[in-house]
Amino acid sequence: QVQLVESGGGLVQTGGSLRLSCASSENLDNINTISWYRRPPGKQREFVAVDERLGSANYADSVKGRFTISRDYTKKTVYLQMNDLRPEDTALYQCTAWGLWGPGTQVTVSS
Repeated sequence: QVQLVESGGGLVQTGGSLRLSCASSENLDNINTISWYRRPPGKQREFVAVDERLGSANYADSVKGRFTISRDYTKKTVYLQMNDLRPEDTALYQCTAWGLWGPGTQVTVSS
């Protein structure tokens, strides 16, 4: 069973950047679809980005042009590069694959 562990969250000012990591116990060659979601405070979890191994990446409209999802097959890690962060990006960020979820990493953007 694949295990996913996120890291890289923290406190950043508006306009700043963070790179989140999702370390997988499974080789990424065996994972066709891997996604990032987030849960803002007091709100439901929402889609952020998805990477299809045999296709392209897709993003929520709210992060398009600011966030980039990528894979490092040698490190078995999926990244979420987040630029131009805004207070509304504050959330617990989780990666998911095969219906499994990591525990998440908290991102807080101060205004």
